[in-house]
Amino acid sequence: MLETTHQSHVLDLPGGRATNIAVRRSNRARRIILRVVETEPGIELVVPKRVALREALEFAGEKSAWVAARLAERPPSVAFVPGALLPHISGELTLVPRAGTVRDAERTGALLVITGPEHAFSASVGRWLIEDARAAIRPQANRMAREIGHKLRRIRIGDPATRWGSCSSTGTLSFSWRLVMAPAEVLEYVVAHEVAHLAELNHGKRFWSTVDLLVDDTAAPRQWLRTNGAKLRRYGEPRAR
Repeated sequence: MLETTHQSHVLDLPGGRATNIAVRRSNRARRIILRVVETEPGIELVVPKRVALREALEFAGEKSAWVAARLAERPPSVAFVPGALLPHISGELTLVPRAGTVRDAERTGALLVITGPEHAFSASVGRWLIEDARAAIRPQANRMAREIGHKLRRIRIGDPATRWGSCSSTGTLSFSWRLVMAPAEVLEYVVAHEVAHLAELNHGKRFWSTVDLLVDDTAAPRQWLRTNGAKLRRYGEPRAR
């Protein structure tokens, strides 16, 4: 089994700036790897088991200009605040506050109206997105499961750090609420991918044949996620995952 340990270190950048980088010790890695990742803080340093941490950090220091350039390319974070624009499966939404003591969220045309105290605005947007994703995903997952002769046991909606969806060995399907901010065909593909795992808990030929039975196209949605996935992860309150 692969064993890893995670920690964070500060890396000095050109111009007197600094950033945190995630450090992961790996038994499998054969060389020091410095790479961009979607999760905070955005840069990961992979250290082979037999390489001293000091050596790996020196390597990262030598690449500080590269790190600064990659971080500058990251899409900016978008907090859930009044006036923010939110991509949505139905079209772009504008977040709008409404005075009131009872917390509520309601989509009206191109507006997502959030009622309640100011300090609860962001959390209310997050809760609405989770429930909206559940409402979009559950019917599709049920329909697709029936098409391949399986029955859903449980669906979970959360915010995993690196996956858009997963299927457990017990048949629980998990999905990222961020999928509701993607185009409809992207959400449909991810649902099909995980439902197909109910029949084939692998990525072999029979698995992909099952996915092809459920959706017309897999290449375009996969490419969309590779190109735009990092942008979706920048919405909401920034946090380490």
